[in-house]
Amino acid sequence: MSKQFDVVVIGGGPGGYIAAIRAAQLGFNVACIDEWKNAKGGPALGGTCTNVGCIPSKALLQSSEHFDHASHHFAEHGIEVNGLSLDLAKMVARKDTVVKQNNDGIVYLLKKNKVTFFHGRGSFVAAKDGGYEIKAGEELIQGKHIIVATGSNARALPGTPFDEDNILSNDGALRMGAVPKKLGLIGSGVIGLEMGSVWRRLGAEVTILEGLPTFLGAVDEQIAKEAHKAFVKQGLKIELGVKVGEIKNGKKSVSIAYTNAKGEAQTLDVDKLIISIGRVANTIGLGAETVGLALDERDAIVVDGDCKTNLPNVWAVGDVVRGPMLAHKAEEEGVAVAERIAGQHGHVNFNTIPWVIYTNPEIAWVGQTEQQLKAVGRAYKAGTFPFMANGRARALGDTTGMVKMLADATTDEILGVHIVGPMASELIAECVVAMEFRASAEDIARICHAHPSLSEATKEAALAVDKRTLNF
Repeated sequence: MSKQFDVVVIGGGPGGYIAAIRAAQLGFNVACIDEWKNAKGGPALGGTCTNVGCIPSKALLQSSEHFDHASHHFAEHGIEVNGLSLDLAKMVARKDTVVKQNNDGIVYLLKKNKVTFFHGRGSFVAAKDGGYEIKAGEELIQGKHIIVATGSNARALPGTPFDEDNILSNDGALRMGAVPKKLGLIGSGVIGLEMGSVWRRLGAEVTILEGLPTFLGAVDEQIAKEAHKAFVKQGLKIELGVKVGEIKNGKKSVSIAYTNAKGEAQTLDVDKLIISIGRVANTIGLGAETVGLALDERDAIVVDGDCKTNLPNVWAVGDVVRGPMLAHKAEEEGVAVAERIAGQHGHVNFNTIPWVIYTNPEIAWVGQTEQQLKAVGRAYKAGTFPFMANGRARALGDTTGMVKMLADATTDEILGVHIVGPMASELIAECVVAMEFRASAEDIARICHAHPSLSEATKEAALAVDKRTLNF
């Protein structure tokens, strides 16, 4: 007889392992299945985020930023550096160590919470005895409730498959063995900008080709323009409104034919090409068809507002369903589903999910943009405050960017906060809390912020909503 579980989670990424832990905390007998492997063939829990996404990219971003500071900015602080050199192999090895620490940490957390782990692919076999029979690697197990958290894969350009040697996804972009002299990127989204920043800092000549006519269209337009200006100043070449044509993958180089925004035929020759045009839900090999699990036209799992699928007691969370493909969104959905299974009222507020791009300057936002408010005709007030007027930013030597706050014209409720500048990823948390409690701009303006601190820029932006900044 196959092993019986109350909850079986397919996928050990942020959505999956968090759902498993929360379900176990609530008293369920839980199994978690994940097929990621490390270099030795052992389990590598954490999904795309830990293995080839959030964690390794942040490790390389941090290392490359140190190198950039030593190369170009230490002298400003009176620190002279002679004979500076790059040991890329050691930098990548550090990244791999950080990844392994996170992998091992998740293994520990599952053991701590008495979650049974199966290493291998998880897939539906059949509906059986009021639950579902699931293949867990080489074993068959049975679960009453199934949570699918299988994540997403990089989207390839039609006719241009990833070889992870010359034509790279986020995976290959994180493990290049040498700094390319010329690096091309197709797509100026989060992954493209972060990977472009890493290799530009390490010495590559980086050109980004973006099909859309606007830069970072999902970001508040004023913030996006400020970021674009900063990136171009750093040396990133960004071409907007291009139409990519034939891509020729040679032995040691890649040639990209494209038409620029003026309609002129162009050719870009690079050593390596990173394709960053989004991600697609990972339902390959899940066995959805064997039990009739409904997928949409993008092969994502169809769910309702509570993450319920069309099948009884089958749930899905994270990148494999609708909504933003963000690790923290997946985590929140995983917790909410575990609590719903327990009869509680798990909740995810999509309006207060923060977004972050970990470039330098960092970009972070929550809530609505100015262009979104204009599109729906909502009356609003806007306040901005530049980091160049912030004492802590001056001391850091990093005064690029601003904080921008949008509030309802009548009620003063905060509708959105947008930041480009130092530590934006940390500063946005205060704004998420404020919006979750439906705070007004005045509430933030009246809160005492430590001096000197970068967070004072948030307070000043709130004051600016009422046109009463104190330091600008």
